[in-house]
Amino acid sequence: MVGIVIVSHSRKLAEGVIDAAHIMAAECPMAAAGGADDGGYGTSPQKIKDAIQEVSGPDGVAVLADMGSAVMTAEMVLEEPGYENVILVDCPVAEGAIAGAVSSVCGDDLKEVVRQAESARTMSKL
Repeated sequence: MVGIVIVSHSRKLAEGVIDAAHIMAAECPMAAAGGADDGGYGTSPQKIKDAIQEVSGPDGVAVLADMGSAVMTAEMVLEEPGYENVILVDCPVAEGAIAGAVSSVCGDDLKEVVRQAESARTMSKL
């Protein structure tokens, strides 16, 4: 199963997205990398690395980040060696996490999980 990591400036936001996604796909391995190392707002390269390690398996990992420096920090981490089977996904975090998690538990490969998460960019809410 493809693992999913949620990167956010807020620990509560990252954990909340995972809670929502697990309503639809409880079996999906997901980890939060939210907030700075000191517990405040911000992003942490080490938290991202730890979260990837937590959900990493042979099927790969999709990383979803909320905005700005969360994206930049995730990009910096993924430039390091050892993250060849990890993809940073350009999608809305909540909607993308749910679509990706459902795809993952359905047995889709990393490429398809990424495609499903990215499809959330065009979902109409009205």
